[in-house]
Amino acid sequence: MPMSASEITGMITAALPGAVVEMTDLAGDNDHWAAKVTAPQFVGKNRVQQHKMVYEALDGRMGGVLHALQLTTAVPTSD
Repeated sequence: MPMSASEITGMITAALPGAVVEMTDLAGDNDHWAAKVTAPQFVGKNRVQQHKMVYEALDGRMGGVLHALQLTTAVPTSD
């Protein structure tokens, strides 16, 4: 059973408090997602480290229950 956007968002924000997660269903099947995650925890981390933090937040579901995730990460900006 595919993961919903709210499930994915919930797992990420639970692991990375203060994160903003923007989800896009790429194929209309709740199984191929694009996520943009902006989190204060990413400050000082490179992209690989940031992506690893998101994958760890998904607790092993990536590649299984969550079939595909196109991931973009960013550090919050002060406007």
